[in-house]
Amino acid sequence: MSGNRRDARERALALLYEAETRAITPQAVLDSLPIKPDAYTAVLVAGVEEQLGAIDEQIRTFAKGWNLERMPALDRAVLRLSIYELLSQPEVPTGVVIAEAVFLASAYSTDESGPFVNGLLSRIAKDVRGSLSDNV
Repeated sequence: MSGNRRDARERALALLYEAETRAITPQAVLDSLPIKPDAYTAVLVAGVEEQLGAIDEQIRTFAKGWNLERMPALDRAVLRLSIYELLSQPEVPTGVVIAEAVFLASAYSTDESGPFVNGLLSRIAKDVRGSLSDNV
């Protein structure tokens, strides 16, 4: 199952990044696909769109010294995806959310993105879910 979820997260990341770079909604990207993505990918993309205001508020609150709009677009997409999971997918362990986000950021963004995403998500997870070990 984790391989399927990792694939879903990677696909969701690509779709969220595409939406941002094309300045269209994530739902518009989903609607334009010739083949529907798997169910978890669709849940992630739609969930980020539905909760974008709350998600971005979390980033602005905890990213001290960082302006959301000046972050690399891939970092924003990884953070949004992961914060959605922290907020709305309680069955996904906190440690898994953070590890997957760090993996995606390290694989697809800058050299500094992995540690940045790790630190920011750890602070947000502690606020949103309480102890980091609660869901690990």
